[in-house]
Amino acid sequence: MKICVVGAGAIGGFMGVRLAQQNHEVSLIARGPHLAAIQKNGLKLIQDGEEIIARNVTATDNISDLGVQDVVLLALKSHQISSVMDKLPVLIGPDTVMVTLQNGIPWWYFQKLSGKYENRTVEIVDPGGKLANGLNPDCLLGCIAYPAAVISEPGVIQHVEGVRFPLGELDGSVSERATRVSEAFIDAGFKAPVLEDIRSEIWLKLWGNLTFNPISAMTHSTLEAICQFPLTRELAATMMTEAKEVAEELGASFRVSLERRIEGAEKVGKHKTSMLQDVEAGKPLEIDGMLGVVIELAAMTGTEIPTLKAVYACVSLLNHTMAEQGLLVKGQPLDS
Repeated sequence: MKICVVGAGAIGGFMGVRLAQQNHEVSLIARGPHLAAIQKNGLKLIQDGEEIIARNVTATDNISDLGVQDVVLLALKSHQISSVMDKLPVLIGPDTVMVTLQNGIPWWYFQKLSGKYENRTVEIVDPGGKLANGLNPDCLLGCIAYPAAVISEPGVIQHVEGVRFPLGELDGSVSERATRVSEAFIDAGFKAPVLEDIRSEIWLKLWGNLTFNPISAMTHSTLEAICQFPLTRELAATMMTEAKEVAEELGASFRVSLERRIEGAEKVGKHKTSMLQDVEAGKPLEIDGMLGVVIELAAMTGTEIPTLKAVYACVSLLNHTMAEQGLLVKGQPLDS
């Protein structure tokens, strides 16, 4: 298949390398030193002590260089999508499947969802409904990216843990195209079941992201540290309890307990969340798609979430200060 990864960062790059190893025709959209390194040396993946280099890929920062694809992996962060939305149609034909890989509640959450919230706009991730109106929901396939990975240096992806990428149609059907994408993912070494309720799975992943990401960004702590320190473990549990109430008001369900979800995060170990990595790199924080959106949905459903609001206020100020002052907030050991 012709597969384009729009946003070949840690997760997109991980997927791109594995899919290229299965002889798919893979294109990678990247930029800066990361793009230059890929164009010169290929994209290297380090996984389980093994190094895999994908040289048989096309790497560019110009989507217009490419034509219609069979599959588009939209691996950008939620706040980055609108900047490329007008360029995406060149990749999309009548049978193209666009797999969305954003953390948090996606812009399409209420599209093809029956009930009183059908076709509502999720304003904080899609102001004015630009994405909902500009991207045909018929081509979309939801996907949750569970793995942890980092760009250890330009052109090099370091896999940390996990290979799970569950998929699901927006209308809950088990379609032929979803099965086809699932099979391609499985052949590439991923766990990619097709789910009939992708939204509940979104909440399960978000359950951890909306808690551990902002806590880690403000404390400069790893998942293991947050879960093992009693006060932050209790804070995470409180945030998750509030979020669960919002999710259930929208019809979602949770297949694992709150305590088991926290234990799962703890087992990841000394891993820096994506938001902490962005803090250390001085990049904009993916706050709204992970946490701000839950606050919007809580208002929509009339759910009280005081702890989530407090944490959102604090991490939003951190993001604002970094942007306004051009700060690079990276912890360094104290001089002895």
